[in-house]
Amino acid sequence: MNFKNEAISIKNELVKIRRVLHEHPELGMEEYETSKFIKRFLKNERIEFKEVSKTGICGIIRGTKQNDEGIEKTIALRGDIDGLPILDKKVCDYSSKVKGKMHACGHDAHTTILLGAAKILNRNKHLFSGNIKLLFEPAEETIGGARFMISEGVLENPRVDCICGLHVEETLECGTIMLKHGVVNAASNPFTITIKGSGGHGAYPHTTVDPVVIASHIVLALQTIVSREINTANPAVITVGSIHGGTAQNIIPEEVQISGIIRTMSKEDRAFAKERLIEIVQGICKSSRATAEIDIEESYPNLYNNDNMVDLFKVGAEKIIGKENVLLQKNPKMGVESFAYFANERPAVFYFLGSGNKSKNIIYPAHSSLFDIDEECLPLGVAMQCQMVFEYLTRS
Repeated sequence: MNFKNEAISIKNELVKIRRVLHEHPELGMEEYETSKFIKRFLKNERIEFKEVSKTGICGIIRGTKQNDEGIEKTIALRGDIDGLPILDKKVCDYSSKVKGKMHACGHDAHTTILLGAAKILNRNKHLFSGNIKLLFEPAEETIGGARFMISEGVLENPRVDCICGLHVEETLECGTIMLKHGVVNAASNPFTITIKGSGGHGAYPHTTVDPVVIASHIVLALQTIVSREINTANPAVITVGSIHGGTAQNIIPEEVQISGIIRTMSKEDRAFAKERLIEIVQGICKSSRATAEIDIEESYPNLYNNDNMVDLFKVGAEKIIGKENVLLQKNPKMGVESFAYFANERPAVFYFLGSGNKSKNIIYPAHSSLFDIDEECLPLGVAMQCQMVFEYLTRS
């Protein structure tokens, strides 16, 4: 079966789908029209589905080839569907028609690729036994729709054995992919620290407990967790993104709020960084006669690729784009990815699909107002998703 040719044959349809989605972006858990579009497509292709997690969708394709082994395998493919609150500044026919909202991270492409793969796999379900689940995830950018889909049972009935996901990557030229064994993306823990002191006149600081000075000590001290306490071979970042406190130049406020995020690459470092943040904040506040309220959120976990899944995907990808275009990712990314929730539940492979093209000036980073993709990547993504499914379901 030549999935590349099959995908190329529907390229015009893929481009049309992607541009419709790009023109009409919706934010997390507000993807009502996007969801309607997906459901309409699946109905037209006679693919069964159910609604999950408000605006999410779980489709299923059941292979019709006779299974002599008595084992029914199920693989899932995932595509995220939400946009971002960014003004689209591209000048093109398909720029966003919704002011202040934009598909600036390629989720329109991910959705298109999943729909394209669904179409081709459903056409060819006589070639395999077993099942394919199609997971259209809402709110990837915000609250991690994957965890809600999991809690509602999308990985069960039939039980998903493994899962495959992708993300377009503007730093890679179209026609290539990037793949990695082990940890692929960081875990994240947003935090908020409220330092409570005693306010007063700026001319008489000795009568106060100044939370601004205390906050300054904390910001600097938190950096030592990464630079002096986590193994230097392990990537980690602690970012303080905002400090708020005070109303005037000559008034020492009663409290200051610090907010930021911890990013780590292992469960051990994640637990250690959270513990040390609490100890440092409490220690500085106690020594300065202040108190602190600390809130550390449990956000996205590390994304781990399963070695066997990576190797299997690589076999299929080389058939589509050639061995020389399958690149190995050297270092994990410090960004987070909601697919990690799925990958923590089932053996998974997540890869980056080249979508950049310097000759077309498609060079702008994700989450920027000029972000775009080379649409030539769409049929390649479809073909590789299909090939992965075929490799998995037809191998003993």
